[in-house]
Amino acid sequence: MGADGGGQTRAGMISGMEIRPARPEDYDSVVAVVDDWWGRPIAGVLPRLFFDHFHRTSLIATMDGTLAGFLVGILSPSEPAEAYIHFVGVAPAARGTGLGRVLYERFFDLARADGRTRIGAITSPVNAGSIAFHQRMGFAVRGPVEAYDGPGKDMMVFSRPLSR
Repeated sequence: MGADGGGQTRAGMISGMEIRPARPEDYDSVVAVVDDWWGRPIAGVLPRLFFDHFHRTSLIATMDGTLAGFLVGILSPSEPAEAYIHFVGVAPAARGTGLGRVLYERFFDLARADGRTRIGAITSPVNAGSIAFHQRMGFAVRGPVEAYDGPGKDMMVFSRPLSR
C-alpha cells in the first residue's frame, strides 16, 4: 500500500510509524511485551546490557507513541567487517506491514555506513517464520548447527553480504 493507505511508502517507511535509535530506558517497555509477542517466555535472551551498551546500533519503532517493533543490532567489536542482529520483535498488530523488513534495512544502512560488509543472525530450528523471513531478506541459511549455543542448543545460522 502507499502512504495514504497506511502501508509502506516508497521511502521504506510505514505511514505513521516513527523509527529511531534505541535508548537505554527503552529496555523496560521492550522486555514488558516480548513474552506476549512470542507467546512463550523469551525475555531471558534479552538482558538489559543490550540496551545499555548497544542502543546506538539498535532501533525502536513506535506507532502513535506505542511500541510497534524493535531491533537489537551489534557492530562486531572483534570482526570489523561484520554486524549482527541479536533480536527483533514486531507487535502482533504490526505484523504483515513490512515493519520487520524496514527495521532490517535500516540496520543494513547503519552497518554499511560503518564499513561493514556482512550481517549475521541466528534462530532456533523450530522458528519456521524467522527462517523464511531471513531467506526472503537474502540471507544464506545454514543448519541446524549442532550445539551452536552449547549442548542440546542447535541453531540455524544466517549470513548475508552487504552490497555497497
